[in-house]
Amino acid sequence: MIPRGAAIFFAVGVFSAAALGLYLAQIANQVPVLVYQDGPSLTVIPDKITYHSTDPVHVRIINSGTMPLVFSDSSFGFKILGLDGRIIFEPASAQVVSTLAPKEEKTFVWNQVKTDGTKVFEGRYKVVSSAKIESGNMLQKSVTINILK
Repeated sequence: MIPRGAAIFFAVGVFSAAALGLYLAQIANQVPVLVYQDGPSLTVIPDKITYHSTDPVHVRIINSGTMPLVFSDSSFGFKILGLDGRIIFEPASAQVVSTLAPKEEKTFVWNQVKTDGTKVFEGRYKVVSSAKIESGNMLQKSVTINILK
């Protein structure tokens, strides 16, 4: 027989672990929040964090600051990277300087196809955008998304 105290501690431990797991899963799947700030600020927001392999990935790139952001091409620095930093997808774009005014945004849709035309595998990917600010420094923001079968 198991002592009553051990059974109670075991039940409380199982319940606590389940509750913590649900809480952490909920935090991990939260879409970033748009917060406007003074100075340069860039925000990357996908429409959701977890996608099935047939879902298009909609991404908003937003100038969430009070200064214009300058991008080196017409894709506004939009890229999909593997977690190891390899470029998985980069849209074809004109090599013209593009500017995003404060509170302005651009939306991109990625159909989960790599730059070489093959379908991506299930896994985690980083959606990235990078801009140049007045000081000459680079401002880069990213968010991680999950792709399931």
